[in-house]
Amino acid sequence: MKNLTDRQRETLDFIANFTDENGFPPTVREIGDHFGISLRAVQDHIVALQKKGYLSLSQRRSRSFRVLIDERKKERGPFVEKVPLLGTIAAGKPLLCEENLDGYVTLTEPFVRPGKSYFALHVRGTSMINAGILEGDLAIIEQTSSAVDGQIVVAVIDDAITLKRFYREASRVRLQPENPEFQPIYCQDVRIVGSLAGIVRTY
Repeated sequence: MKNLTDRQRETLDFIANFTDENGFPPTVREIGDHFGISLRAVQDHIVALQKKGYLSLSQRRSRSFRVLIDERKKERGPFVEKVPLLGTIAAGKPLLCEENLDGYVTLTEPFVRPGKSYFALHVRGTSMINAGILEGDLAIIEQTSSAVDGQIVVAVIDDAITLKRFYREASRVRLQPENPEFQPIYCQDVRIVGSLAGIVRTY
C-alpha cells in the first residue's frame, strides 16, 4: 500500500470522521469548504486516495465515498521503506558498478525518512574502517547528486563505484579513505550518486 501525503491523510480522516458523526459521507464541496481548497484540489486528493486503495466512490450519486482503509485505527508507527539492494560496493578500490538488483531490504527510521529515496550496497574492503565501516556492512545510501566537504559519498568514476569521504580542492576532487594503508583518489570527472545515511551490521 502506497504512503499518503499529509493532505491526503487529512482528507481521508475528515471523510471518516464526517461519516461517523453524520451517518453519511461528505460531498466534494463540503470537503473543500472544510480545508479551504478548490473543488479541483479536492478531486485530485480523491483520485489519489482511490488509486492508492484507501477510498472508493460511485460516480452515479453524491455522498458515495467509502473509506476502505481507516488510518485512524492504526497506530502511527515508524516510517517503513523497502530499499533496493544494488550490487556490491568496494571500500578498498573502485569496483566496476553492476547495478543489478539483488533484492530489497526493509528499513525503518532513523535509517530512512519520508520524502527521500535510498538504495543499499554491501561494503567490500577495509579502506573506510576508521570511519566505522567494515567489510560486509550494509551501507544505506540517500540518493543525491551533490555533497559537502567531509561527507561520506558514493562516487562513480569511469563506471566504477566507491565509498569515500568527499573533499573539493582548487582544481580537483579528493576522495579520501579512512585507513592510512590506502591512498586518496584524485579526479576531476566524478559523479556523486548518494551520501551515506547509515550502516546496518549483522553478527
